[in-house]
Amino acid sequence: MLEHVEGIVIRSMDYGEGHRILSLLTGRMGKISVMARGAKKVKSRLAAVTQPFTYGEYVIYFGSGQMGTLNQGDSIQPHRPLREDLHKAAYSAYLAELVDRLTAEREPNGSLFEQVKAALQAIEEDKDPAIILAVMEMKMLALAGYLPQLDECVSCGGEEGEMMLSMMQGGILCPRCRAKDPSAVPLSPKALRLLRIFQRMDLRRLGATEVSPETKTEIRSIMRSFMDIHMNTKWKSRDFLDQMEKYGI
Repeated sequence: MLEHVEGIVIRSMDYGEGHRILSLLTGRMGKISVMARGAKKVKSRLAAVTQPFTYGEYVIYFGSGQMGTLNQGDSIQPHRPLREDLHKAAYSAYLAELVDRLTAEREPNGSLFEQVKAALQAIEEDKDPAIILAVMEMKMLALAGYLPQLDECVSCGGEEGEMMLSMMQGGILCPRCRAKDPSAVPLSPKALRLLRIFQRMDLRRLGATEVSPETKTEIRSIMRSFMDIHMNTKWKSRDFLDQMEKYGI
């Protein structure tokens, strides 16, 4: 059976002497695994459309197995700058790894597809990648069932006072309830306000952002700690981002 789909290459892995195995994120079919035979060869008509982050139209044959075979592809948005610029490549790789690891095969999610498409486009257009990734991390936490409770105290429902964030209890704690988690971390009003916005943000409408380096550092630390506690996953691409930041690359 032939399927015509629009998809984004979120993982491309060499296989054998000349082939590639792709993870394609699509709106209609969800994430699908595809064999692209001969795609590693320079003159292959499939070489360009199997590059990481490419958004294109794909014709895929599905037989009796789970993995499809790529018959044809046409690029809609090649996203070449995301592969050629080191910083853009690093942020895009983490975004792609998030999506690849936290989505199941063949579970359609048109909304997620549109957000990933918008996120890659925003990174290419030089919008703030730190903000884009924080928004995507929030969306992936929601998808995994771990969206933090940020609108009111997770313990009593209170909304007043300086809030702390409890990673273990999955949300903010008001001053009266702080003692319930001694490991809860301080949360500045600016960071809390932005995190609440991120939970509802549509990246297709992302404009220019002006967030101080201090607030971005706070948000990055909070999001990573929350994800590490609830997902217990080693993120290879995030480690590379950390090295870049550490050495000022």
